[in-house]
Amino acid sequence: MRSLAGCDRLTISPDLLEALSKDTTPLAAALVDEGQRLAAPGAMTEAAFRWHHNEDPMATEKLADGIRRFAADQRKLEALLDGAMAA
Repeated sequence: MRSLAGCDRLTISPDLLEALSKDTTPLAAALVDEGQRLAAPGAMTEAAFRWHHNEDPMATEKLADGIRRFAADQRKLEALLDGAMAA
């Protein structure tokens, strides 16, 4: 988790966010943008995109699992916020 220090935007689970909020250890930026950029990839047809997407387990199975877990964490976060607002 410390290896992402310096990341501008990050989706994080409520449990991990709570653990980070309790950690007071000094943290140095691990990610630094040095301005290097790659050339933009060439155009891709929708058919080619769909083919490559369906051939990649990370793009199908893991993405779907990640979305389900993200939605569950969103519900947890909303419940925490609802509880905090009621207090």
